[in-house]
Amino acid sequence: FSQATLFFNSQSEPEKKHLIDALRFELGKVEIPAIRARMIGILSQIDKGLAAQVADGLGFPVPKPEMPMNQSFGADTNPKSVQPKKFITKPMISGPLSMADTVKDTIKTRKIAALIADGFDGDQLEAMKTALLERGAMLKTVAPRQGIIRTADGKAVAADFSFLTAASVLFDAVYVPGGSDSIDALATEADAHHFINEAFKHCKAICATAGSGPFIDNTFAGKAQNDSGVIIMDDGAKAAKTFVAAIAQHRNWDREIARKIPA
Repeated sequence: FSQATLFFNSQSEPEKKHLIDALRFELGKVEIPAIRARMIGILSQIDKGLAAQVADGLGFPVPKPEMPMNQSFGADTNPKSVQPKKFITKPMISGPLSMADTVKDTIKTRKIAALIADGFDGDQLEAMKTALLERGAMLKTVAPRQGIIRTADGKAVAADFSFLTAASVLFDAVYVPGGSDSIDALATEADAHHFINEAFKHCKAICATAGSGPFIDNTFAGKAQNDSGVIIMDDGAKAAKTFVAAIAQHRNWDREIARKIPA
């Protein structure tokens, strides 16, 4: 179990939580209690805390490991000769095994969604798009409908997606440019609210102009503006710089531990 123990010990707290939830889900689908218990016993050899939390989610205590643990052996093999042994005597951690220690100084290849509707601020969108493209990212527009969306001064912009053909899980971050008509339209669009709430739940960076209140204030992002991954401001250059830095962090994992968010 040394490899599995090293891997689990090397994860950040949010990553450990993801693993625990995944094991609860997978074992929760197992209908034979004896198999669940056997697997929990094996998990206890990796990390007792891991086993305890998974067992708690399944509603029973951590059992002693079923012996022999390795039940795959030949007819002429002594079962004791193929049983796992513990080689780790002290906690071991390897930074590269955790995504929390990944590169966080670039946004190259990141895909950002811009939520727009008729009457949006075209200058703000263009400025943010330029800032993102210069750093190797891409920006795609998502609107209530596909086709031509008009800016506040009447210019035509083709929406890349509608809310029916796109979802927040396909993007790394979300931007909401200003424009009172656009903001008012998004405020009445249930799918737009879900888009923001889901991105917020998944700990992604979200940037909106200060005038986005009628829409953004009614989302979880609007209720957590002290969150380091939520940027609400009108200063275009400063907003772009702060947004880029937030995207580079990949996810704001502290948000996940602090809140339970339906989306």
